[in-house]
Amino acid sequence: MLSMMFAGVNAQSLKSPDGKFEMNFQLKQGVPYYNLKYNGAVVVEDSKLGLRLFKDSAIKFASEIAKAEDAKFDLNNGFTKTEEKRDSKNETWQPVLGEKKNYVNHYNELAVTLDQASTSRSIVVKFRLFNDGLGFRYEFPQQKNLNYFVIREEDSEIDFPTDMKAWWMVADYDSQEYQYQETKISEIPSQWDKAFDANASQALVKNAVQSPLMLKKEGKDPLYVNVAEAAVLDYPASHLEVDAQNFKFKTHLTADRQGAKGYIQTPSVTPWRTVIVSPKAEEVMESKMIFNLNEPTKYTDTSYIHPTKYMGVWWEMIIGKSQWAYSTAENVHLDKTDFSKLTPNGKHAANNTKVKEYIDFAAENGFQGLLIEGWNIGWEDWFGHSKEFVFDFITPYPDFDIKMLNDYAHSKGIKLIMHHETSGSATNYERWSDKAFQLMNKYGYDAVKTGYVGDIIPRGEHHYSQWTINHFYRIAEKANDYKIMINSHESVRPTGESRTYPNYISAEAARGTEYEAFGGNKPDHQTVLPFTRWMGGSMDYTPGIFQTKLDYYFPGDKRFVKTTLAKQLALYVTMYMPLQMAADLPENYKKHMDAFQFIKDVAADWDDTKILSAEPGDYVITARKAKGTDNWFVGGITDENKREYTVDFSFLDKGKKYEVTVYEDGKDADYIDNPQSYNIYKKQITSKSKLKFKMARSGGFAVSVKPVN
Repeated sequence: MLSMMFAGVNAQSLKSPDGKFEMNFQLKQGVPYYNLKYNGAVVVEDSKLGLRLFKDSAIKFASEIAKAEDAKFDLNNGFTKTEEKRDSKNETWQPVLGEKKNYVNHYNELAVTLDQASTSRSIVVKFRLFNDGLGFRYEFPQQKNLNYFVIREEDSEIDFPTDMKAWWMVADYDSQEYQYQETKISEIPSQWDKAFDANASQALVKNAVQSPLMLKKEGKDPLYVNVAEAAVLDYPASHLEVDAQNFKFKTHLTADRQGAKGYIQTPSVTPWRTVIVSPKAEEVMESKMIFNLNEPTKYTDTSYIHPTKYMGVWWEMIIGKSQWAYSTAENVHLDKTDFSKLTPNGKHAANNTKVKEYIDFAAENGFQGLLIEGWNIGWEDWFGHSKEFVFDFITPYPDFDIKMLNDYAHSKGIKLIMHHETSGSATNYERWSDKAFQLMNKYGYDAVKTGYVGDIIPRGEHHYSQWTINHFYRIAEKANDYKIMINSHESVRPTGESRTYPNYISAEAARGTEYEAFGGNKPDHQTVLPFTRWMGGSMDYTPGIFQTKLDYYFPGDKRFVKTTLAKQLALYVTMYMPLQMAADLPENYKKHMDAFQFIKDVAADWDDTKILSAEPGDYVITARKAKGTDNWFVGGITDENKREYTVDFSFLDKGKKYEVTVYEDGKDADYIDNPQSYNIYKKQITSKSKLKFKMARSGGFAVSVKPVN
């Protein structure tokens, strides 16, 4: 009885502003635990908190075996609570680019100071409880006995009471370009070995999964849970180790080759661990908690940051019709090779004639940008050689006249988008970035697509280890100095940092459209991504493929994009992309200019977003209001199953008339048998109107809604 009373006295409770969530923190024999309830029901059972450290900041290699005596250096036990502070905030802030004009940041906060008497050290565990879920992190004040330390592992647990359905992908220190799996938590280990294919850089974490992780408690009272992280800065990205028998997950940080997870100098904080919870899938998608847990930007000028619709000299290389490289050489030295004397391969896409054709088409159809890949020397031996000086980012191939093409593009109202593939050589990119950005300023480029294909240099680092994450944001800060926007590929997934670094406007960090030409994407792929990868920020998914069957180019080729054409249109609404690509070749758009009109019309940034209906792995129906206008756009997508959905337009202004242009699957449409079958019609509606849509297998619909004057 006395021990129960003592435990109660030492427990701290925190409620969300609306009172629906309750978080409880307590020490059990000096070990910190928390739990989470929603409407009185347990969502997260008592779960441990803490970190393990290397002794005295000294590390050996990853093969070092932890010794029992090392445990005395860990920050996971022997604690007493010495202080608690409470705070709350209710603010509205405006993202530079976003899904809504205003984001509401409303939370109650509890900060608990824990002292470890055996080492004379203290840490703070901070919790923020929002109306959509919980965020918590560790904070390390500067102090005599905790100035520098090295993390062996962070052991934050999330212990669920039931065996929920999970949408997951395998954990990897270097890639998130895998298919999502749909199983019970208990089934993850048995399915793990079948859940990945090869990748250009790969360091798999056995029986662990990546975040964001989407979960669903099924039954008569369903509950949707999203597990993720926020504000991953100066710290490695995390994964989730799976305890399948107990339905428990534990943080697993990305290591460097020495096995170290993080090098810390106090004062310091970790990223936030996040748990978003709702009985409605739509409300999970709408949550902006991850962004709210990031700090406001310190940039003094964000006027150069703008949404951009662009085309690219890209897809034809992805499918194998053209090449990035200029010559037939297999071994080049940037500082020695005379590229003008090499034998051209005849397939180099980034040449003056072809680029001008793309510029013409993009300009004629109202685009703002054109990405050109393969314009710069070095592509002949760029991949797979661990070559540090692989690109200089400033020297064009002989058939790419950078001044002429920029002048030509600007005369047509088009800004070219620079491509900086690093081949994973981050050290080389940091050496050249000033000169590269100066070249961009000289020629009027204001956006760059960076790439990190292959193993990271410095060798032994990973795409998601602390050093490389710091690299990504060093580049973002430097790009801001030159008023340049960044779209990174093969980078770490965003976790809301666009609030702090608004020029980092998009990233890949998942399996995008290019994989339709590689290993393929399953028809449900685009219905899972909004619940996972998109929770922390925009993705450059590169949709808009109209010619989905690749045997059009290569007779007998079995590869195809596993959607209908109408679903490709819908992706522009269901997926938030302020840097928005029309990825197909101009020749394919010219055959379907009536359908292409939707891509020309659709906005890239928004004043409002409403998730009308959604179920992970099945379907997503989204409505968005274009920034600064009264125009709305609606998109709906489905998985491999046919579906019907009726759009209720009650979100429109009452008393107004609107004209809708509908782009829907044709009656005989099918993503395998007849993907290019679509139907377009117009009609007038009001806020009282409803329209019924029939979606084909892996199909969809898109609607443009404009007020009638």
